[in-house]
Amino acid sequence: MPRRAGRPGGGSAPPGLGDEQYRALADFRRSLREFLAFSDAAALAEGVTPQQHQALLAIRGCGAGATISIGDLAERLGVANHSAVGLVERLVERGLVSRGRSPQDRRRVMVELRPEGALILARISAQNIGELARMAGFLAQVRRRIRQVRAKAPPSDPSG
Repeated sequence: MPRRAGRPGGGSAPPGLGDEQYRALADFRRSLREFLAFSDAAALAEGVTPQQHQALLAIRGCGAGATISIGDLAERLGVANHSAVGLVERLVERGLVSRGRSPQDRRRVMVELRPEGALILARISAQNIGELARMAGFLAQVRRRIRQVRAKAPPSDPSG
């Protein structure tokens, strides 16, 4: 997984946070959990597991008609390579993806979305986009509250 700036566990002591800041963080985390639960339920309603949905999305996220290696898929999903192999095997058995050797490097196994997998993914994604649109107002409020926190925060001490 790509590393992100501001990872937990590093840097200087955080600025003093008040009730509003903790409320904003709690609300944001709750909204993330609610969205993920919604998305998982949408996947299950389409007959795929949440992990299979994430794999289909990661594959399609590479572009229409694109392929992705098993190793790259494992990295995008944050799972071990052997877990991605098993996941792909189940998707192949269902006819949702196909796999084959890379013509450039025969050691690499490449995965591609099949039409049935693309159709299932499109239905789940449409529902997820609708849910995100429904949540947009609430998330905008949380964003404003977090921006207010940043504007009030004292500058960080460069000496660390």
